[in-house]
Amino acid sequence: MKAPKNRRVYVIGYGAATPLGATFRKSWARAVKGETGFRKVTRCTVNSPCDVVGEIPDWDPRTLDFADEKEIYNWNADFVLLTMAVCQEAIRHAGLEINAETGPRTACLIGSALNGSDAYRKAMENYLNRGPLKVSPYLLPNLCANLPSGKAGMLLGFTGPVFAPEGACASGNHAMGIGARMIRDGDVDFVLAGGVDTCVIPEIIHGFENMNATIKIKHGDRAFDDPGKASRPFSIDRRGFVLSEGAGVIVLAAEDMITAHGLEPKAEVLGVGWNSDAHHITRPNMETIILAMKMAIDDAGLVPHDIQYVNAHGTSTPKGDSTEIECFKQVFGTHAGSIPISSNKSQIGHTLGGAAAIEAAFAIEGMRQGIILPTVNHVPDPALAGVDVVPNEARRQKHSIVLSNAFGFGGTNCCIVFRGVS
Repeated sequence: MKAPKNRRVYVIGYGAATPLGATFRKSWARAVKGETGFRKVTRCTVNSPCDVVGEIPDWDPRTLDFADEKEIYNWNADFVLLTMAVCQEAIRHAGLEINAETGPRTACLIGSALNGSDAYRKAMENYLNRGPLKVSPYLLPNLCANLPSGKAGMLLGFTGPVFAPEGACASGNHAMGIGARMIRDGDVDFVLAGGVDTCVIPEIIHGFENMNATIKIKHGDRAFDDPGKASRPFSIDRRGFVLSEGAGVIVLAAEDMITAHGLEPKAEVLGVGWNSDAHHITRPNMETIILAMKMAIDDAGLVPHDIQYVNAHGTSTPKGDSTEIECFKQVFGTHAGSIPISSNKSQIGHTLGGAAAIEAAFAIEGMRQGIILPTVNHVPDPALAGVDVVPNEARRQKHSIVLSNAFGFGGTNCCIVFRGVS
């Protein structure tokens, strides 16, 4: 194998679809206002106290400029067309032209936690109610984790590697970490990296409900009359995450390609730290999470007090939030109280495989605009005292070095350090 080129890696664009909006710009505009994207589920019918979810507003594949009725019918796993749309938005935001020169040097790595579970549900309904011949011949492609990336390539014209880093809720950070390494070493020049999940279906809602992961909203809960208050990371009354759908894509580029193609760098990928817990499928392990955060900071060539903001995993679960805050205190020590930390999941819920890339895009845009997004719905928990969780309203504060955390089922951890570009 050839020696690595040791190139610096930059973010040149991003796209997203979240419960706040079907594009990054719409999502960002509402996020800055401190709004949330939660409502009673409309995608399906469930009888559950976990019926508050995050759905992408106005998501209709018929509005896409590349999807006709046949395409929509065949690709009935929503994560396929959604990924194509968000990749298209990200490429346009980056200003990257895919042509004979750039196409073969562009990769697409989009991870997912649950893949095409919605397509499987539709196939089972047809099988049970209409017979085996009514199972779509597109079922298996709709379930393949790499198909969203592959279809994005067919739409946009790139022919570099396409695959799906499967890191559960850390998939987006894994995609960015792998993509950055591929660019650094010279395998490719550009990478679309991110994650996606479209999982608002009854089986998934009840599955999370029965494992006590999502919030059960009953009479007396402050979200009973206002679904917008359902996700409350680091709050004293946090009771589980809000299940959401969404996608995020970050466009990475080699430093020399930015100059060659007249592109604008928006942030630099400075460091990646990744490991696994070897502990429990859902309960986090402090020792390895602390190590992942330290590894990312060390890989960036920094020390902990260089970090100016932490974009937390912050799911709104009692154990997860308390563990992350304790890890934060262990990593940053006496500086912990002076480094702002917040959770975007307070506004968009947990988009599973989509979470890390969406949150990275928010963090990078925040550096560009001098804004730290808030942890909304926050009511202080005395057990988590001593940290600055940026409560309830966005904060105007210049900052240029961000640590973005992502952890997933199975005990997978991935943290990334970004530096803003002035």
